[in-house]
Order: sequence, then structure tokens, then C-alpha cells
Amino acid sequence: MTLHLDDRQRAMLLEMGVRVWLPGAAFALAPQGAGDTAATDPVRLPAQRPVPAPPPTAPVLAPVLAPAAGLQALQNMDWAALAQTAAQCQACGLCAGRTHSTLDAARASQARWMVVGDPPDDQEDSAGQAFVGDNGTLLDNMLKAVGAVRTGGALPQGMDAAYVTKVSKCRVPAGRVPQAAELAQCSAYLQREIALVRPQVIVAMGRFANQVLLAESPEAATLPLGRQRGTVYRYQGVPVVVTYAPQALVRNPADKAKAWADLCLAMDVLAAGT
Repeated sequence: MTLHLDDRQRAMLLEMGVRVWLPGAAFALAPQGAGDTAATDPVRLPAQRPVPAPPPTAPVLAPVLAPAAGLQALQNMDWAALAQTAAQCQACGLCAGRTHSTLDAARASQARWMVVGDPPDDQEDSAGQAFVGDNGTLLDNMLKAVGAVRTGGALPQGMDAAYVTKVSKCRVPAGRVPQAAELAQCSAYLQREIALVRPQVIVAMGRFANQVLLAESPEAATLPLGRQRGTVYRYQGVPVVVTYAPQALVRNPADKAKAWADLCLAMDVLAAGT
């Protein structure tokens, strides 16, 4: 069959990346000028049209296991030594962009609750603390709703302590996600924090926190967060409940009701003493 293309049609095909065949050459058509008579020449379409590539999909996250050597080096450290080691750590490339580690010895304490978030952002890197700014305010309000407050200050009567931390202690450069090897290196610090905090429940907030804390449930670790929710997992023998990161809840307040349901599940874990 033959096809006559005008300037507008040629321009549309060019924008779409569609190639057509002309005798002697194959090329992507460009708009023709007013004096160009080739626009009225018959053009045959190819026998097989190119198939557009499928849109990229989000990478499937694999569970992260800590390197044994890293665990062995940290397993006997107290809070002061652990925080100092994290501040000087060069185990992976994230250290190059670090201003401050978010492992804060001033907030070190045993606690019933432990909250683990995704890698720190620029604001957290500058402050040397986990969960600051609007995200931190939201987290504090969520903790108060379940009768808990962060460690690092006086514990009000009748309130539980909650130790908050990040799945990696250094920020990730803008424009990329943390690599599995980077998360694995930092998970050695996280495991020592868990041993020192001795929490009764861990709340994992965000996809990368989930990736690490669901390492003992590899099938669940690769699921989207919406399908991970509602189940109690285990990490280092401690019950784990997953939920949305505070920054995600700030962007999408409609998910706050789901996050509250997740916190209620964590409270049920505490009440059951499992």
C-alpha cells in the first residue's frame, strides 16, 4: 500500500520515533519545507512496524544480609564506640558525601519501640539525627498517638521509649538509590543497635528499611509495600511491622489511615508480648 504524508503527519511521526521506508534508504521522517515536493511522494510502510519498548519497571528489591566481618567487628562495641566508628566509617562509597552520621549516641537507650527509616536525606545528614523537619514532626505525633516518645530526653510518666534510627547512617547522593552492598555494610551497625536497644517491636518505615528488615523473609522482601503490610515479621528475633515512610505520608496524607492501622498492629504485638 502507499501513504501520502503531509508536514504535520511527518512531524508527528518524528516525535514518536517512527521510522518509515523510502526507496533506497530507511530514516526517521522530518517535517518538509514549503518548497519540498517530496511530501507528496508515495511512501510504503514497512512490513513489520517497530514495537515500542515496554516502560521501565521498578527494580525488584532483594533482601539484604550483613557481611559477617562487619558484624564481628561491631558486636562488642558500646554506644560511644559504635557512634564513633559510624562517624569515621569508610566501608562503602556513601562516606564521601557524609556531613554527619545519623547514629546519635546522645539518644542511645534501651526502648520498647524501635523505628527504622530509609537512608537519611540532606537535612538529616546536616543535623546528624534521624527524622527531622516535617518528617520528624509527623513521626513524633505518630509515636505520641501510641503512647511513646523518642529516647534522648526525659521519659514522661506512662509513656514508652522509642529509639529511632536509619537503615544507613550516611545519606545517599541525590539522583540514585542505595545499593544492596551499601545497605549490607550499614546493616551491621543496625544489628548492633538492635542488640543494645533490645526493642520489643521494630517499625520499619519505607522500602529500603523493609528491604533490610525483611531479610529473614525473602519472599516478602520482594513484594511492594502495600502487600507487605499487615503481617508481623522477624529480624534478629524481634517482631517487625512495616509501614510507610513519614515523607511518603507527608506527600500522600490519604495513607495516614493505613499507617495508623500498622501502628495498631505493632501495639498488638507489644500487648501480646511476642
